[in-house]
Amino acid sequence: MATQCIYNSRGTVQPYPSFNPHHDAENLRNSMKGLGTNEDTIIDLLTSRANFQRQYIIQSFKSSYDQSLIEELKSELGGHFESVVEGLMLTPGKFDAKELNDAMAGPGTDEHILVEILVSRTNRQLWELAEAYQSDNAMSLKDALESENSGEFENLLLALLKGKRDEGYNVDQSQVKVDAQELFAAGEDKWGTDETKFIKIFCRRNFTHLRRVFEEYYQLTNKDIEDSIKDEMSGTLQMGMLAIVQYVKNPAGFFAKKLYESMAGAGTDDRSLIRIIISRSEIDMMDIKIQFLRLYGKTLFSFIQDDVGGDFQKILLCLCGMNEDE
Repeated sequence: MATQCIYNSRGTVQPYPSFNPHHDAENLRNSMKGLGTNEDTIIDLLTSRANFQRQYIIQSFKSSYDQSLIEELKSELGGHFESVVEGLMLTPGKFDAKELNDAMAGPGTDEHILVEILVSRTNRQLWELAEAYQSDNAMSLKDALESENSGEFENLLLALLKGKRDEGYNVDQSQVKVDAQELFAAGEDKWGTDETKFIKIFCRRNFTHLRRVFEEYYQLTNKDIEDSIKDEMSGTLQMGMLAIVQYVKNPAGFFAKKLYESMAGAGTDDRSLIRIIISRSEIDMMDIKIQFLRLYGKTLFSFIQDDVGGDFQKILLCLCGMNEDE
């Protein structure tokens, strides 16, 4: 059974108050019986239940009908709509584990997905992710990351995976000055770059502290930390370090930009669109919607409406919240 988390009021999906898993299991079974499937019932029910409640529905379905609810849903649905429904039914740890496994499967690795997930998850989410990955695959997530990556980028990913970040809000101004000075000494002030120092500070300090470090760094160097990273690093390491800075500065803005990029231009990166909306729906989707409108002058709601259709569109709109004014 998934652990019930403390719900963030900035999520668009909240626990259903009058929850009855047996009733929900019966409604889902009825929606799949006979000819055709009642997709609207599936959408309405699953998007109005929190993830921990969906886990109870899975258990109730199994005990009542001796069938796997996920497998039954997959057999009735198709395409991207099926992918969203399956993602909603997995625990957050298993969903992230599946996304990471897919990102590393086959030739090549999608490093952007590795970074997005490892940068944005809490320590507890990272531990649950690592446990889920180990149970679903033949190797540990640490071993998988080591086999697919190399150099300082590999070290960055492994440092993030440890889940050792201070998650408090305290700021020690004297430590802020020390950290800013150490970053300067490790980069701009020397020939070559001591990436290890950047990795340690970026992966251990709390976000409030890091925002102050970035301000202090600017006072010290008259240069934004992002510009220094662009000058001092390259390739996947640069991409990973910039992602940390951007997420620390504005978590909702970080995901608003990723959602925009998934839909802008020709074609849609459906996988990223699905992953972000599912993973942030119970955390900060309200804030992401606000940032999306601020950055791009259109609501996330209208962007999704213009970009995808059918039941795939319906379920995404329910997950991101139907109220455009939020």
